[in-house]
Amino acid sequence: MSVREEDRVAEAPAAPSRRPVRRYVVAGLAVAAIVAAGAAVALTGGSGESAPAGPATATADVIRTDLSDQTDVDGTLGYSGTYTVAGGGHGRLTWLPDEGTTIRRGHRVYGVDGHSVPLFYGSTPLWRSLRSGVSSGADVRELERNLHALGYGDGMTVDSDFTAATAAAIRDWQDDLGVSETGVVAPGDVVMQPGAIRVTKVSGTLGTPAGGRLLSATGATREVTVDLPVDQQELAVKGAKVHVELPGGRSATGHITSIGTVASAGSSGDDTQPGDDTDSATIPVTVKLNRASDAGRLDGAPVTVGFTSETRENVLAVPVQALLATPAGKYVVEVVTAAGRHQVFVELGVFSGGRVEVSGAGLAAGMKVEVPRT
Repeated sequence: MSVREEDRVAEAPAAPSRRPVRRYVVAGLAVAAIVAAGAAVALTGGSGESAPAGPATATADVIRTDLSDQTDVDGTLGYSGTYTVAGGGHGRLTWLPDEGTTIRRGHRVYGVDGHSVPLFYGSTPLWRSLRSGVSSGADVRELERNLHALGYGDGMTVDSDFTAATAAAIRDWQDDLGVSETGVVAPGDVVMQPGAIRVTKVSGTLGTPAGGRLLSATGATREVTVDLPVDQQELAVKGAKVHVELPGGRSATGHITSIGTVASAGSSGDDTQPGDDTDSATIPVTVKLNRASDAGRLDGAPVTVGFTSETRENVLAVPVQALLATPAGKYVVEVVTAAGRHQVFVELGVFSGGRVEVSGAGLAAGMKVEVPRT
């Protein structure tokens, strides 16, 4: 008996879900559906000759390759961090940036009384005036580090001590900034943030006192946040590579930069029973894109992140469509040779990218197997 076209297994697309969906489970469901529908193939001892296929079939190679099992989880594309920029309270606002502007070290964050207040990078805000005679401290080190990064202070050592060379570097910087060359940096003269910022909201108003909240911002680094179910947390390994599906059919690669340690309970729906929150608890996972430009200007966009849960190296693989289901729940492929066709029982492994890992007696790379013609 020849194999009917409807007996062939096609990979079923996974339905969108907030829960991870394993691709091999999807393919298994497709196989089960066909078996339940009464699909069958004639087998004689695991291999045998079959009638030639009709014109609706073609062949594909059996290849040796690496396959990775991937679990897909929904995520959100955005920017790293959330920051607030507050004014020093002296003078009046004369310039404010536009929303969406990215500001980097040394560039103007806002203007007061006609001069610029630039951005410096650091984790310790200026809490005192830094001048000759001030005691050593981490704030001095951060000031010197920023001056050095901007090209000032050739004779200055970047450390926690304020020296004459530090004061000279400040005066050179103030000269280029167009302000009085005092050799002193006071709170409000610069904005200290961990890194470059991207303006998300402007709260200040031109002409008003430069105090209070002026701007809201995020970091400038593109990242994806994922709420990963706790029962899948073994998928997240810091530094591991991931695949990101972006809106519009685009894709990108990235790597895991942080994994949360505190779980958040999922929201309860109408069908949720007491105690079910544990099953829907998640941990936050952060992914950094390898190339930020892949994401364009998208912000707050839904994406799908593929976590690799298993990798099989140097295995035989065929297209999923080459699988044939038997009434006994086993699978075969039909090998096509110059001498004819015969069926080979196969054991299935990892499903990935439309292919499936297979092993079977006599099966080898380079052989041809029958698949539906596309």
